[in-house]
Amino acid sequence: MAGAAKKRANQERPHHAGAQGSSSGETSSSGKATNSARSDGRSNRTTGSRRTGMDGNRDPDSPGAGSGAPERDPARSRPVIDERSMKESLGTAGFAIIRGQDVSRPFAARPPPSKVGTALKCGLNTFDADINSKARVYQFDVLVGNGVEKRGLIKKVWRSKAVEKALGKGFIFDDNKLAWSLNKVERELRITVDLDQEEGRTVRPGGKENKHRIVIRQTNHVYLEVLDAYMAGQCDFDNKCLEALTFLNHAIREYPALQYTQIKQSYFARGQERFTLGGAIEAFKGVYQSMRVVHGGPAMKGRLSLNIDVANGTFWTESMLHNAAKELTGKRDVNDLIIAVKNEKSPARDQLKKLRKLHVVANHRGGARDEYVIERLIYTSARDHKFEKDGKMVSIYDYFAKAFMVRLQHPDLPLCKMTKGKNTVLPMEVLKIEQNQRYNFKMDERQTSNMIKFAVEPPPKRWAAITHGLKMLDFARNPVLKTFGIEVNTSMKVVDGRLIPAPKVQFANGEAKPGTSGRWDLKGKKFLTPNTAPLKSWAVCVVPGRRGGKPDKAAVQNFVTELVKIYTLHGGRIENKQPSMAMAQGDDVGSWVTASWNAAGNQSNARPQLLVFVLPDKDSTTYGRIKRSAECRYGVVSQCMQYAHVQKAQGQYISNVCMKINAKLGGQTGRAVGAKSSGPGGQFTAPTAVIGADVSHGAPGAQTPSMAALTLSMDRLGVRYAAACETNGFRVEMITTDNIKSMLKPMLQTWVSQVGGGKFPSRIIYFRDGVSEGQYLHVLQQEVHAMKALLKSADPSLNVPFIVVVGGKRHHVRFFPQTGKGDRNENPLPGTLVETGVTNPFENDFYLNSHAAIKGTARPMHYHVLLNEVGMSNEELQTLIYEQCYGYIRATTPISQHPAIYYAHIASNRAVPHDPKWGGSSDGAPSVASRPRSGSQSGSQGARSGTRPGSSSGAPVEFDKLLPMPNQGGINTSMWYV
Repeated sequence: MAGAAKKRANQERPHHAGAQGSSSGETSSSGKATNSARSDGRSNRTTGSRRTGMDGNRDPDSPGAGSGAPERDPARSRPVIDERSMKESLGTAGFAIIRGQDVSRPFAARPPPSKVGTALKCGLNTFDADINSKARVYQFDVLVGNGVEKRGLIKKVWRSKAVEKALGKGFIFDDNKLAWSLNKVERELRITVDLDQEEGRTVRPGGKENKHRIVIRQTNHVYLEVLDAYMAGQCDFDNKCLEALTFLNHAIREYPALQYTQIKQSYFARGQERFTLGGAIEAFKGVYQSMRVVHGGPAMKGRLSLNIDVANGTFWTESMLHNAAKELTGKRDVNDLIIAVKNEKSPARDQLKKLRKLHVVANHRGGARDEYVIERLIYTSARDHKFEKDGKMVSIYDYFAKAFMVRLQHPDLPLCKMTKGKNTVLPMEVLKIEQNQRYNFKMDERQTSNMIKFAVEPPPKRWAAITHGLKMLDFARNPVLKTFGIEVNTSMKVVDGRLIPAPKVQFANGEAKPGTSGRWDLKGKKFLTPNTAPLKSWAVCVVPGRRGGKPDKAAVQNFVTELVKIYTLHGGRIENKQPSMAMAQGDDVGSWVTASWNAAGNQSNARPQLLVFVLPDKDSTTYGRIKRSAECRYGVVSQCMQYAHVQKAQGQYISNVCMKINAKLGGQTGRAVGAKSSGPGGQFTAPTAVIGADVSHGAPGAQTPSMAALTLSMDRLGVRYAAACETNGFRVEMITTDNIKSMLKPMLQTWVSQVGGGKFPSRIIYFRDGVSEGQYLHVLQQEVHAMKALLKSADPSLNVPFIVVVGGKRHHVRFFPQTGKGDRNENPLPGTLVETGVTNPFENDFYLNSHAAIKGTARPMHYHVLLNEVGMSNEELQTLIYEQCYGYIRATTPISQHPAIYYAHIASNRAVPHDPKWGGSSDGAPSVASRPRSGSQSGSQGARSGTRPGSSSGAPVEFDKLLPMPNQGGINTSMWYV
């Protein structure tokens, strides 16, 4: 009887919400089952030769193997595992099994432990786990209604008294379709749950019953001992391992999920100390946990481990809805809000859309607590919105005054249409936002700044917060863990690590020796290579403030003088020391760029090389319009600066600006020189091209296409990188084949002619950012395959070997060095390497902390080597990655990830204004009405019209390509994005 609650509510409730009904979470919605592991226990692939005893076949007493168990519906022959909630626990093999992928072709195998640098001890926020019970765990399929109900309804039905009476105690549930217990259920259970009766409601005469059927069927056994065999290297990771690991993750979640607010793998308690972020949202701390199989160290190949970390959550502030709406829109008071929303095109209306799906409560019915979910806002006054009551039309305002003795103070506020009932409409004033509701939207600059202040903590405070999280989880008194014999050691895990020696940073006139400090300065240093052509044609445009404040021209002139002086001291070549300078006129950003372009060209009688803009503030829209017009209309690099910094004209700031200008004009800041990289090829012993890739996505709910970026090293040292960007579909992570061809081909042609001396590289190192373990195979099968095909198209005899490395920072692993062995903030030293205690037992991955954290707790980069056709040793690869982090072209400190990845990330975000549909275009950019469109693709093919299949957001699949950058000045192979 799926959907009965909603149907009954629609029939019995008038829109004044005078009667209490079922929550919107009891309605059904259409959905689609995801791929899952096989429930019959068999591997999805042919087993490897390593398998000895645990062959993964079903035991004779398993259901469906001669046990007399009923045959399963073919459409439900595989239980659904929610990979989103398991994404940090499954590992690459687990994802492959869920998605039915071939895992017989493994990734690069784990080599012997690295001997690079010196040994050290390092603490981790991971905790050993053991299973002391070998009892048989039974797995069950759970079907509520027709299988497409919302999670809220599924939870209510499962936790009903009727289900508990039929099953008894000792069951855990994944809130979706799987359950586990030590109790055996011989027969299929079919239970009808009456939620009206469960919640003490009486069905009105003629009303629909709120009954739901639940079918519980024992389908499988979970063999926990199979994990022991896998961790000992006696069998491959197969379906049984996946089922055991899935069960364990849900076992550790069951108890805290009943006590706290659960958001995926994080838990937040009520009553915690709140931190106001502004705009009706707040933050507070919780605890994150995830169980996975990790490398156990010298004594064992693998073991179970829990990763415990701080979870920083953003939530709606518990408050009256109309006050939250005022805060959300940034209005001074409610009256200002009312005035703003009267305009249909008001930005305030867009902001208020965030209130959709928010859970609220009302207490206007004499103390009764009514729960609702907001469907949408209605921009009609409570005096004007009327409904029929006892044969008469009554306004919301009059009805509340008469029926509930509630006189609305702000009747002109928008009204709220609720999901409960057919026409349930309530005024904002009687609604209150419930506590602990997650805020799912992108924060503005002020909120982000406040969030950073709240979240950033040095290692000692972070460890104290982790300890608090351990107390919240309370493993020792967790009844579920006791039932299944799971024990967790709450002592900090200490592992053997390595410290890679820091390189020197070579300049044209000497070198810097940062050592373990991770810092150096540019004082007295000349850039390794200056700008390729003397700076002759350039102009400075000064933009006045919004309120008419004009910057001091003398201050700007002084800054330009100092800029010329300091750039020259750093080795920069400047032919024109007095560039054209003008004050921007009007509000048309495009005209500013055009005027600057013309002024520079007319002064020098040459094509402009650089346009400089002095801006009054950090207005991202103005910045984007300047970049869009300069790059896409004129193909010229630009440099933007804030007037506050220009006015101070501090030497260090000017040196930082000089690094960026020098890079944009073809120069190099410095190069890293280690013990094995002092030759002309730097860290490379053979001609090597380094490719970086990243795909950035729009904010949740935004219908903006994803942006793919590729970078390619443009010198033999791997210091300079060209970058190309293109739209990549909506929420499409894999870079399409068409994009790889269109972006990489011209950059490779430039590499061959300018770097390789007419020859292709001897090897390619591909660094990929931003993909989960479940997408690793796609990186090889789609992106790397497309790159190899591109090389073959140029020369069929080419067989350039690849090294493919995925680098990620979206993890919860932190390093805690021993006392006195870290930096002054107790963070790990730059160059700290960890290969055990948190890595995959059999695949080649490692964690590297390459930077010196300025504040907070350092987050190491997780590198996973997917392919190593070159046969490069881990010692060489790890040293190469670490040393190249010292070559980031616009910093005087090593960065936290390989520069090829970082540049791709910067470029993908910088190219957003190149989108033809990017907001507010008065910049004179060329029209793209006739430009071809591309479809959203997972490979090289895809739909080109309509809406994306399976997408509830209705995001269009058609999107415009980016505006091209004219390459007359060589901008496409410059570092235009830094």
